[in-house]
Amino acid sequence: MVNGTIFIAGAGGIGRAAALLLESNAALNARIILGDNSEKQLNESLAWIRKGITESTVEVFNMASNSEETFLSLLTDCDVLLDCLPGSFAPKMATHALNQKTHYVNLTEYVKETEQIAALAKNAETGFVLQTGLAPGYINIIALKLYDNFVRDFGDDNLEKMQMKVGALSKNALAPTHYAFTWSPIGVATEYVKDAIVVRNNQRILVPALSGRNLITIDGVVYEDNFTSGGAANLPSALAHKIKSIDYKTLRYPGHYKWVEKTLNKLPISENRIEKLFHIMLDKIPVVNDDVVIIYASVMGKDGDGFLRSYEKSLKILPMKIGDQTLRAIQSTTASALCEMAFYLLTQNKSGVIYQTDIDKDAFLNGPFVSSVYGKYD
Repeated sequence: MVNGTIFIAGAGGIGRAAALLLESNAALNARIILGDNSEKQLNESLAWIRKGITESTVEVFNMASNSEETFLSLLTDCDVLLDCLPGSFAPKMATHALNQKTHYVNLTEYVKETEQIAALAKNAETGFVLQTGLAPGYINIIALKLYDNFVRDFGDDNLEKMQMKVGALSKNALAPTHYAFTWSPIGVATEYVKDAIVVRNNQRILVPALSGRNLITIDGVVYEDNFTSGGAANLPSALAHKIKSIDYKTLRYPGHYKWVEKTLNKLPISENRIEKLFHIMLDKIPVVNDDVVIIYASVMGKDGDGFLRSYEKSLKILPMKIGDQTLRAIQSTTASALCEMAFYLLTQNKSGVIYQTDIDKDAFLNGPFVSSVYGKYD
């Protein structure tokens, strides 16, 4: 059993799910501290966790009422900082972890903030795992595993495509939006507006978000996919010289992207385009708890005889229960990858920036936290 002290910054849906998963898994015996600026949020999170584990020992820390000096002093005694705050805060939290010599893990798909952290932490004494959640995160590791399998069987001379697709969806979706929020509305608005990084003809390029709408059938169900920002993590940079085409797309029910495009076309081009879309969506799209996560990855290329081969993996994740508490699919899929990286840093001697391509794929996919949600990888 692994010991340690873990500070979780952000007591929202993912932060509280991470605390519950960390405390309920027999592989870890950790002191868990959940921090947030809102006393109300902390109290609600503690009650939520205790519905899963009645005798929970999770501690709470009010980051607003305590001084930054007090927070930094506490962080010095922590082994890992799990950053579940909005992506815009990531560079600040990473700086705190760097100065206090604490391991750091974040979730954000924000590209600019990720680049800032990578620059400041390249010579860090502790490990900085970036963009590890569902997408970016789990989806990238699955794609890398398929890549390894393809290279093992057919070599790496004729790789043509790597595709990654994830949808955090409601079970039902009404017209005209064909969508309901199951996770951060501001995160959805951001990925719909910021450019996406893809690889075309072995070149890493930027394409506008929502500029690649298409249809795909996964396990007999038809979805739409489209380019969105951030989900490809560092794979375009790391593999462009090996694979001709790499991209990440977000899955939605048919009809949703048409509605988003019509909405965006009515908005002026401005710096607050994300905020405007965010408020429109809040007015038109409901928030729901009953959700499903759809995951698809594939690697395609030619075999030695010139036949086109595709290695694929698809998953459908539903809500899960711990005790009397139900974790939404987006909570368990995102938080389990985050927890797996905390376990990884507590058991491995790692330092500096750690990208998806640096992670031991088999250890991650079959680790105690990821396998408890996604199942063992075969």
